Amino acid sequence: MADERGSSLGAVRWRPGRHGRREPPAWTRSLAEGEDEGFFGPGSAVWAVNGALPTLVAGIRALLLQTLHPGAMAGVHDWSRYSEDPLGRLDGTVRWVAMTTFGDRRSATAASAFVSRLHEHVTGTYVDARGVERPYAANDEELLRWVHDAFTEAFIGAHRIWGGPIPGGPDAYVREWAQAGRLMGVQDPPTSVAALHEEMDAFLVEAKPDARVAQAVGFLRKPGLPGLTGRLYPILFGGAVASLDPHYRELLGLRRPRWPAITLTRLVLAFGVRLLGRMSPSEQNARARIARLDGEAVPAPVSE
Repeated sequence: MADERGSSLGAVRWRPGRHGRREPPAWTRSLAEGEDEGFFGPGSAVWAVNGALPTLVAGIRALLLQTLHPGAMAGVHDWSRYSEDPLGRLDGTVRWVAMTTFGDRRSATAASAFVSRLHEHVTGTYVDARGVERPYAANDEELLRWVHDAFTEAFIGAHRIWGGPIPGGPDAYVREWAQAGRLMGVQDPPTSVAALHEEMDAFLVEAKPDARVAQAVGFLRKPGLPGLTGRLYPILFGGAVASLDPHYRELLGLRRPRWPAITLTRLVLAFGVRLLGRMSPSEQNARARIARLDGEAVPAPVSE
């Protein structure tokens, strides 16, 4: 569900630390451990996309898109603490993405199993677009597939606007990231951009924009984030909205900003690269793990 795993890797690359220093989350240190390269590795499309700063915008895009499935939205409405603890929920999401992207295979599999266990109690009912009451469970394959598809579309969509080259192109990212869907229980996820969009179009026939969607979109517009992040967030939100397919914006009840949101978002991301660097602590530690496995000298893990 969106509450646990629909957001970006880059959104919490660093956090305020003692004496105002910027520090990576402590759990990133574990990515230096492990006994294999992982499901992806250096040179993969997944590392190129999930390790880049456009994930700041991709996470917002993904959350906006995920609201359009009434079953997913019901789960978020009924069970999520997103309005009470947005940063805590986001950190959990970022951790899953980082472990899946940069961890070894055991860590990636364990992180996905942990999220699945969290979802076991997320059940209920919702009224679909036809007015029929239906049961939902967060671990139902239909909802897992929608969340996976929305995540994939959001990340590849944001990267195509603000990111650099993708090894093998966008189709390679969709094909590689399908492994993350399989780890979460999605059978035969899309493996090309065309198949991804075809599947999403089929889902959106059942889209049900309603008061719950409007409430979630309103929160995403103004989540009340602190500090510099809170001051820059409106630009990133505007960029996310501007980058969406017009049909998605219409379903969400959003309009493209009148100001140059794409350009201003590009400037914010450029500032982020200068502030944070081009490589996240997660990727640095994953590269250290792989160097160790190859018998090379490695630096100390990046952590607090």
